[in-house]
Amino acid sequence: MKTILATAYAVNPYKGSEDGMGWNFILQIARFNKIIAITRKNNRANIERYMLEFPNDLYHQISFYYFDLPYWMRFWKKGSRGALLYFWLWQRAIPNYVQKKKLTYDVVHNLNFHNDWTPSYLWKLKKPFVWGPIGHHPFIPFCYLKNSSLIDITKDRLSWLVKNLFWNLSFDLKKTIAHSNHILCMNSQVASHLHLKPHKYSVVPSVATEDLVYSRNHDQNKFSLLSVGRFIPLKGFDLTLLSFAHFINGLPENDRGKCELILVGSGPDKKKYEQIAQQNGISKYVRFIEWMDRSHLVQLYCQSSAFIFPSHEGAGMVVAEALSFGLPIICLENSGPGEFVDEHCGIRISVSNFENTIEELRNAIGQLFSKPHHRMKLSSGARKRFETHFNWNIRGEQLQYIYKTLSI
Repeated sequence: MKTILATAYAVNPYKGSEDGMGWNFILQIARFNKIIAITRKNNRANIERYMLEFPNDLYHQISFYYFDLPYWMRFWKKGSRGALLYFWLWQRAIPNYVQKKKLTYDVVHNLNFHNDWTPSYLWKLKKPFVWGPIGHHPFIPFCYLKNSSLIDITKDRLSWLVKNLFWNLSFDLKKTIAHSNHILCMNSQVASHLHLKPHKYSVVPSVATEDLVYSRNHDQNKFSLLSVGRFIPLKGFDLTLLSFAHFINGLPENDRGKCELILVGSGPDKKKYEQIAQQNGISKYVRFIEWMDRSHLVQLYCQSSAFIFPSHEGAGMVVAEALSFGLPIICLENSGPGEFVDEHCGIRISVSNFENTIEELRNAIGQLFSKPHHRMKLSSGARKRFETHFNWNIRGEQLQYIYKTLSI
C-alpha cells in the first residue's frame, strides 16, 4: 500500500461537478492506498459534516489538510471571479506548504480543477508525479454561436487566445509535462494539444457517478426529453430547443400532447432560451426548472425517456448520470460527450453547420419517439455503458493500475 499526496482544490461531497469529482476521486484512491488530501479551508465544514453524517471505513485511509494563501493574497477573489488565477497561485504555494509540514508520501497527484493549459508544480517535490484528469474544451465553431451575444463570442475567442499563448509559450506548462510520470487526459484532444507521447498518458474521463438504487417509472405513454446544465452558450441549449421545436411542430396534434422537454439549470441565458421557446410556439411543451435537490433530480432521471445534450464542452458529468439511469443519449460527435457515447447507448450528431445540426438532432429525437423498441435497446446499452465506463469504482481501479506502474 502506497501513500498518495493529492491536491484537490475543489472538494464538496454535497455537490456534483468539479466539487463532487474531487470528493469521489479521494474516496477511490482510499480504496487501495493511504491518501493525504490537501484542499482549501472553505471546504472543511462540508467535508467534516458529511463524514459525520455518512460514516465510511475508507475515512481511516484519508488525512485531510486544509490550506489557503494569506488573506492579503486572496481578498480580491469573490466566488468564481478570479478562481483560475487563485488556483494557479494556490498550486505554486503547495510544494512549500508540504515541505514545511514534513509529510511522508510515495506519489504526488495533482487531482482536480485542471485544464490542459494551466501548469502544476507538484513535480518540484521530486516524487513520481501524476497529473489530472486534465480537461480540454474544444474550439466552438463560429456557426454554433449565432444565438450568442457579442460579449459571449468575444469572451470565447479571447479565452481561446489565452489558451494558445499558454500552450505555445508557458515554460511552466512545458516543465509540468516534462516532469509528469503519467498524465490523465479527460478526452483525446488533450494529448493532441500537448503533443504527448503514447507512453506518457491515458484517456480517463473525470466524469463518473455512483450506482444509485433506482427504479425507472416513466410513463410509457409520454415522451419526456431531459437536459441538465448551466444556461450558457457552451452547453448548446439553443440547439436543444430549436431541434425540439422542429420535432414537435412536425407531429400530428394528438401526438404533441405526449411530448415534453425538461430543462434543468440556471444561468445568464435563461431568458433568451425562454424567448426561443415562445417564438417557436413550444412554450407549453417545455418546462424550465431551477437547480434542485439531488433526490428530486434523480426522480426526473427516472421519469424521463431520453437525455439530450448537444454541448460543445470536453466533459459532461450529467451524461454519466443519465447513462446510469439507462437513458439513451443524444449528443454531438465531438471530443466531449461524443467520446462518452457510442452507437449502443445513444445517437451522435456530426458537427457540420447550425441548420444541419438542428435537422439531425430533430431526426434523432423523432427516431427515439417513434421507435420505442429501439429506445429500449439503447436504454439497456446506456446502463451497460455506465457499468463498464462511468461507475466511480472503475475510476478507482484505473488510478490504482497507474500508481502500480510508477517507479518508487
